[in-house]
Amino acid sequence: MTRRRTAAALAAVLLTVSGCTSVGPGRGHGGGTPGPRPDDSTSTSTMRGITLPSWNRTDYDSPAADGYLRDIRATGARWVTFTPTWYQNRPTDPAMHTTEETASDGSLRRIVDRAHALGLKVMIKPHVDLPGDADRAEIGPRDRTAWFAAYRRFITHYADLAADTRTEQFAVGTELAGVSGDLAAWTKVISAVRDHYDGPLTYAANYDEYERIPFWKELDLIGIDAYWPLSTKPTDDTERLRRAWEPIGKRLAAYAQRQNRRILFTEAGYVSQRGATTAPYAWTISNRTGDAEQAAAYRALLDSFEGKRWWAGVCWWMWDDWPDSGETPARLAYSPHGKPAEKVLRDRWAT
Repeated sequence: MTRRRTAAALAAVLLTVSGCTSVGPGRGHGGGTPGPRPDDSTSTSTMRGITLPSWNRTDYDSPAADGYLRDIRATGARWVTFTPTWYQNRPTDPAMHTTEETASDGSLRRIVDRAHALGLKVMIKPHVDLPGDADRAEIGPRDRTAWFAAYRRFITHYADLAADTRTEQFAVGTELAGVSGDLAAWTKVISAVRDHYDGPLTYAANYDEYERIPFWKELDLIGIDAYWPLSTKPTDDTERLRRAWEPIGKRLAAYAQRQNRRILFTEAGYVSQRGATTAPYAWTISNRTGDAEQAAAYRALLDSFEGKRWWAGVCWWMWDDWPDSGETPARLAYSPHGKPAEKVLRDRWAT
């Protein structure tokens, strides 16, 4: 999910990726075999997760952070995802860099520790974004060799941090459709990550990208940001939404079988706006609240996929915005907090 942001905020560059060094010693992968697989007898556990993104260097050190983690835990969630984000000024740039909107390494380490102290497991899912409303799928560097070299430095930086903090799962990329078709380059990226981090790996492909990814067999899980439109008009009819998932689910089950990998919804979410199910990927659909539609969408997704052996779970996008940082009013935002969608999670997960 791409966050709307201002160009001015992105102008403050703190560090270029070419100057970034690892934060800890490498961790050898030891040549282990990726797993688990759809047909494994141990493949029945699913992620019950919620994403807590950051939009500022100090968000994860916010006084609100502990409350957010406790509230996430209270829904019955057992996982939380953190999203440190670097930026490119232009899609064609050869490297990415930090800004004041990049969570500091120290704050990321501390919030991982606090999540673990509450009994939550952690996935770190680093993002690379563009200014304003630009879609990261538009990233298409002129010099791909330079970009992938920079990307390897960026992603192994966080792989080291994940290893040092005993993070349970790691994503090697998110929605980079403009470069995700390069098998050789991504094989090198994944190999480099495995030299630094021993845990399970995924890649978060957008819902219209995942079938074009050539490197799933280098990873442990297929990751999909599951923003499929489910309706052509606003609806809070759970059964109608469940029926809309049926052909998608059949296609995903067959794909998981062909790839011999389970599928994790690395993101899924709906704004609490009327019409959310028509464009789940959109931050702004209307100025009318749609709490019932959001809750119905949560219920339909869980009805459709919970219990499927090929399905590895979901990490909902997203929990609350940080104080004073929300660009979308809380009553209209993706957060389920304090809305009927939170009750759906509590009813399903807090048992």
